Amino acid sequence: MQKILLLRFSSIGDIVLTSPVVRCLKTQLPNVEIHFLTKKTFASILDANPYIDQVHTFDKDTQPLKQVVKALQKEQYTLLIDLHKNLRSWYVARQLGIKTIAFNKLNLQKWLLTQFKIDKMPHLHIVDRYLDTVRELNIKNDDKGLDYHIPPQDYIDLTILDQRLTDQTFIVFVIGAAHATKRLPASKIKSICKMLPKELIVLIGGKGDREAAQIIETAGNQVINACGQFNLHQSASIVDRAKVVIAHDTGFMHIAAALKRPIVSIWGNTVPKFGMYPYLPSNGPKFTIIEQPTLTCRPCSKIGHPQCPKGHFNCMNQLDEATIVEAVLDILDNN
Repeated sequence: MQKILLLRFSSIGDIVLTSPVVRCLKTQLPNVEIHFLTKKTFASILDANPYIDQVHTFDKDTQPLKQVVKALQKEQYTLLIDLHKNLRSWYVARQLGIKTIAFNKLNLQKWLLTQFKIDKMPHLHIVDRYLDTVRELNIKNDDKGLDYHIPPQDYIDLTILDQRLTDQTFIVFVIGAAHATKRLPASKIKSICKMLPKELIVLIGGKGDREAAQIIETAGNQVINACGQFNLHQSASIVDRAKVVIAHDTGFMHIAAALKRPIVSIWGNTVPKFGMYPYLPSNGPKFTIIEQPTLTCRPCSKIGHPQCPKGHFNCMNQLDEATIVEAVLDILDNN
């Protein structure tokens, strides 16, 4: 039996993006056992995945990595696949002392793009780069896209939010993002919602998005505020039933792609050239990219900032609300 340990420590979107690798390994290799090591905070993303035999976690306060690695040494893995490639993953590989296949994060290419706007990135999605990492195992892309598995107990009754959701189609607008420069200002989201008066719009976000959601919901009674009310899986269960999902460059954009939802993808300081745009099967729903491609200051970061380094935030402020609305209506009209 082969026993493989995969490493991807964070975050939500990055872990979801590894799901095709997990699935293809499990379904294409004979007699294989798949284990996954991640931070405890993100373990719930993987717990319901039927292609993973065991999830291992670490936490700096309750489960230090050094302690977890000692337990992993007893597992007798035959291969380690490092899809994170940082100092911690190097430590795990060194301590286990087994054959390791490591993902190339292309940090130099990302640095050239953010600092000098020199594009040396491959025209390849990060999922395809993940799959290239395990090519020597004769693993092939099955073109089934991403996976996200919602436990049955987390599939919420939509009438908890609004009775109208039982018999009307609706849009999900994921208003949050970990970094401010990835988020549309609340005033622009409100404007977009006002331009869609006939469509039910459910706002998805965390507790930190409640203030913005309170501004946005004044756009009209078609806006239903679900921010900060549900856990990750429960929020995903709402996304799973949306007719279209509007999302920034965030983990929920990738969850929406995994749930095979049509997506309007809004980009601020980051760019699709990093290879992390929505990843959908070739016969699946479509996505639309909304960005300001002519700004010479984009991308200013591969992740994001708490505020615009230039002070103008033109990457979001110059986006046309009508263009976003048109993209949403086009999906609604053709699905």
